[in-house]
Amino acid sequence: MASSLLVRVASCMVVVWMFSFGHIIPLAEAEIPCGRVQITVAPCIGYLRGSGGGVPAPCCNGVKSINNQAKTIPDRQGVCRCLKSTVLSLPGLNLATLSALPSKCGINLPYKITPTIDCNTVKY
Repeated sequence: MASSLLVRVASCMVVVWMFSFGHIIPLAEAEIPCGRVQITVAPCIGYLRGSGGGVPAPCCNGVKSINNQAKTIPDRQGVCRCLKSTVLSLPGLNLATLSALPSKCGINLPYKITPTIDCNTVKY
């Protein structure tokens, strides 16, 4: 019970942190603020810490929304950098689930999302 409350409080703090400080992370020439990216995909945190199963609709909706907004190469690279730094700052994420998330949401990316991705190579 206490650990469940602790997870909820920690998740809430992550969302607050992402909203408060996410805009500080530079995106080069990209026009999508990192804070917006983080808030949009925040519904995925619980899913990415779980053992899989069905992706919650708010998570897929957020992933699809960011994918649709990132139309230019600088936008895509900026989103990549933002997500990479966010993933590295969130403990307990299932990396296999993270890597499979785009395809589970119906998005075909020509690369895998990992904490070691080189965002400078993202062109799609």
